Amino acid sequence: MAIRLLRGVLNGLKWALCAAGGVALILAAMIATPLERPPEMRSVSDSAKGIDWSTLPALERFQARDGTWIGFRHYAPNGAATGRGAIFIHGSSGSSGTVNHALTHAIASRGVETWALDIRGHGGSGTRGDIGYVGQLEDDLVDFVAEVRKTAPDLPLTLIGHSAGAGFSLRVAATPIMQDMFVRTVLLAPYLGYDAPTNKPRAGGWASFDLPRFFALAALRKLGIDCCAQLPVLALAVPQNSAKYLVSTYSDRLTRNFGTRGYRLDLPATTRPITIFGGAEDEMMISDKYAETVQAIKPSVDVKIIDGINHMGIVTNPKAISVIADDVATRGAAGS
Repeated sequence: MAIRLLRGVLNGLKWALCAAGGVALILAAMIATPLERPPEMRSVSDSAKGIDWSTLPALERFQARDGTWIGFRHYAPNGAATGRGAIFIHGSSGSSGTVNHALTHAIASRGVETWALDIRGHGGSGTRGDIGYVGQLEDDLVDFVAEVRKTAPDLPLTLIGHSAGAGFSLRVAATPIMQDMFVRTVLLAPYLGYDAPTNKPRAGGWASFDLPRFFALAALRKLGIDCCAQLPVLALAVPQNSAKYLVSTYSDRLTRNFGTRGYRLDLPATTRPITIFGGAEDEMMISDKYAETVQAIKPSVDVKIIDGINHMGIVTNPKAISVIADDVATRGAAGS
């Protein structure tokens, strides 16, 4: 009897090990799946044409809590100061020195002291395309606001984000520790998460996602194994020769951090006013679904769609720039 029981135990163990080995092989194969880079998206590349780069402020840096130097650009207010401030978060692949300069310069020209941040993994901040851990971008932003407060201790700040940076700004607006740092959040053509009905497939051709690798890494985390998060899972449709200015791939941990945790999760947790601006001709997002999507969860969200504007035009087209810059300059001092 004892021998038969032992054989049964050993047989069960054998099959358990075989199953574990099989799962390990499947996960290894999924992780090894190569990331395919999409072809250049011309509507994004062409958005840099006609921008006046002569007004771009010099890149400055401060040290985050881990000692890493983080880049930013400071736009002093021109003309009559409004008593308002703004921090701008760029979109995927970009930095403080890319096409969003057209908008940030316009906001400062209306008397709003403005800072544009290089999110870690971009521009002059850290290692291109990667971060140390999920949550590090929030830590960096807390550190940056503390840096801003050295020279502007009482200035009411509006947080502005574009595209993936807008998704991250929504994530920030839902974070209790940051809600008192900003009087208002402005989301420009926001990416609201993978399951949002406002997304076009593959972001209209802008992004290529390595789903097998992403899901394999997620499965390992469920098992308590947090490895290989530095591997790239997202490729972006930037020009082949743009590495000096743009980021072409994101690691798993940067992908998971630079965006919302999900609009259904983050929107209910926000406590300050939120405004969304979308472009009616956005080739990456379905802008006419923004209002119904977000207001079903948070009716107070203000949604404005600008005719004739595409995804990058929201930060480069003079029509959109005028509407958004005027809005930032006239709202936010008292949380309006």
